Amino acid sequence: MDVYTWPTPNGHKVHIMLEECRLPYVAHPVNIGSGDQFAPEFLQISPNNKIPAITDPDGPDGKPISLFESGAILVYLAGKTGKFMPTGDRARYDVLQWLMFQMGGVGPMLGQAHHFRLYAPEKVAYAIDRYTNEAKRLYGVIDRQLARSTFIAGKHYSIADIAIFPWLRSWENQGITLTDYPHLKTWFDAVAARPAVQRGVKVMADLRKPITDDKSREVLFGSMQYAKR
Repeated sequence: MDVYTWPTPNGHKVHIMLEECRLPYVAHPVNIGSGDQFAPEFLQISPNNKIPAITDPDGPDGKPISLFESGAILVYLAGKTGKFMPTGDRARYDVLQWLMFQMGGVGPMLGQAHHFRLYAPEKVAYAIDRYTNEAKRLYGVIDRQLARSTFIAGKHYSIADIAIFPWLRSWENQGITLTDYPHLKTWFDAVAARPAVQRGVKVMADLRKPITDDKSREVLFGSMQYAKR
């Protein structure tokens, strides 16, 4: 299996899942700070010019398949391996709703918190307050859920945990004090201690550099994102 990726929270989701499932894979770097995500060959498998994306020569019908969107990739890998997704309908929907919570809420909102707290060219107090407060709200939702269950979607570790964990690793940058969320912190420490998680977050970790130069900012946040292709 080929994984086109970069060491970001969304990339880490797929790295961790592959490591947890012990699937063989080759990781291909897509340097999003230098514009690799806009290369025509990458857009063939990820038309939204976002990492990660995968190609699997052994798809569900025995033919090659390519997939983009990290949540879809997690569901695919769970189906392929029979791991980290319950088989019963009720339990499966519990996992899927928390996966959608990450895709629709945790990722976008914490991403905005990162942007306005760290990367925006000017400090916009309204935006910083809005997204920091939303980050705190989301952490509170997760903390309350984990007061009732060992893992995000119940008693068992699942793709919901794999999806959410990487986004919370940068809690300090999001204006969060982790000890304010004791149930979340217990879960976070337990997930962080898993050997496959530790391997997954190390994938390409040495390649990622702080975004400090104008060129990288332009590629990630400027007009290159909106150019017609």
